[in-house]
Amino acid sequence: MPIYEYIASGTGCDYCSSGFDHLQKLSEAELGQCPRCGAALKRKISAPNMAIGNSHLTSEAHAGKHGFTQYRRAGGGVYEKTAGKGPDFISGD
Repeated sequence: MPIYEYIASGTGCDYCSSGFDHLQKLSEAELGQCPRCGAALKRKISAPNMAIGNSHLTSEAHAGKHGFTQYRRAGGGVYEKTAGKGPDFISGD
């Protein structure tokens, strides 16, 4: 079941004015009112959360093959590139 984000379309209570998450089936109707204060709601569009089951997707060869750049900590705030395109080192300075 997906988790939908809702926010008050006008003024609402502390619960809905900053937005809240709601777990519901795809077949369920969209919430129209806040369950606490009754204010009108609108559903926000948000990025999906993807679960990755295997660690092979984080391997250096796999990252570089798919256009990602991967770094590892070298110490002292410096990161060195292990795969992909990009600068050889990244520093916090």
